[in-house]
Parts: sequence; structure tokens; C-alpha cells
Amino acid sequence: MYEYTSGQNYLFGETNNLISNLKKSPTRANRPAEYRHKLDAIQKCARDLSHALNREWLDGATLVPVPPSKARGTPEYDDRISQICRAIPASPIDVRELVVQRTSMDAAHVSGNRPSVEELLAAYEIDEALTSPAPLRIAIVDDVVTAGTHYRAVHTLLSGRFPGIPVIGVFIARRALSQDQRSPFAAIDP
Repeated sequence: MYEYTSGQNYLFGETNNLISNLKKSPTRANRPAEYRHKLDAIQKCARDLSHALNREWLDGATLVPVPPSKARGTPEYDDRISQICRAIPASPIDVRELVVQRTSMDAAHVSGNRPSVEELLAAYEIDEALTSPAPLRIAIVDDVVTAGTHYRAVHTLLSGRFPGIPVIGVFIARRALSQDQRSPFAAIDP
């Protein structure tokens, strides 16, 4: 729905501010002011997705959040994408954390270390307790699509577990490079 400019902070614009608030750490978000900003961002994303998604398509769809970088049960586990999906004002919505991360990793937006699809596949698994009933169609939901590796890893697992079921991606924002991050060759027409 939006463009997030990487390498810039929350002051850069509305989308950077929104994503910055979404990505606030759950332990930092325990402070009332920061938590309020995180909740406001979750609610805004849910409202915006509600307007962007076709209601007829949404009925019967299963929304699958991309797993956060930290494993369930750890203090840093952040289910913001699940919260966004569950807050979409429509009824009922099938939201399932079908793909979970077994081990914690560094958050790519903090460390700059982007895991490969293979590394993610090694860390991800299907939560078999949530697989029934089988989805009719799946939307993988994430906040920012950067290179698409998280999406591809989740798509690979879901397509293998539910062959023949259509799988799409839904993202709050896509990454846009700031002017100084772009290649000097980007403007050259081959």
C-alpha cells in the first residue's frame, strides 16, 4: 500500500513513521507512550488493509503472518502482523500463524543482516496443529517487502504443505531506496 524509504528514520515521512512505530520492540513498547504509538500503527494498518482487500476474496481466505525474527515464548517475540490481521474490521477472518520460526534470528531491519531463503527455510516450520481445515486460498502478510526472501520462504513451505492452493503476498509497504542508495547506473538505459 505504501513505500518505505530504507536508510531513513521516522521523520522522513508518514510511511517511515508508521513502519517505525510498528517495529517498536515489544520490550520497548511496554512504555505507555511507545505502546500507544505501536497500537495506533497496528490499527491504522488494519483499517488500510480493510479498504485495500476485496471483501469477497477475504471471505474464505486464510491470512498467514510472516513469522517475526524472534521465536515464540521469548520476550522479544512480536506478533504485530498477527495483530494487524486480527484487527481488520471484517467478520470472520481466518488468521493463522501456520508458519513459525523455531529459533530467534537478528531482526533484519536492525542488524542489516538479511537471511537467505535457505536460512529462513531452516528456521521455519509449519504449525501442524493449525492446518485443519485446509485453507482455500492464502495471503502471506508482512509489514515491509524488501527483497522478498521472507515471502519466498513462507510461500515455499505453504505451497509444499497445501499444493494447488493459491498463495499471494500482501504487504503494508515496499522498500524504496533513498537517492543516495541507488546505483549510479540505475538511470542508464541499456
